[in-house]
Amino acid sequence: MCLGIPGKVIALADNVQDTAWVDVCCVKREVNIALVSDGVQAACLIGSWVLVHVGFAMSRLDEHKALDTLAALRQMEEVEHDVTIFLKQ
Repeated sequence: MCLGIPGKVIALADNVQDTAWVDVCCVKREVNIALVSDGVQAACLIGSWVLVHVGFAMSRLDEHKALDTLAALRQMEEVEHDVTIFLKQ
């Protein structure tokens, strides 16, 4: 099963191009942002929500959709143990 989890871009990585630090469920991860930069400067992505899958930001999300998705994943976590694994990674 493939699962993308919303995360918020909090900073650019210092040493790798097209990489940023993303807060995913209170865990900071280094994520490749090349697929979502779409010609905008990477610094403009700070504060944006992105859908993260295996270390890549796959798309941008508005905050409302990101928070709704996180809430749905937390509800699923209550009945499906596998979701807990993805949220804790």
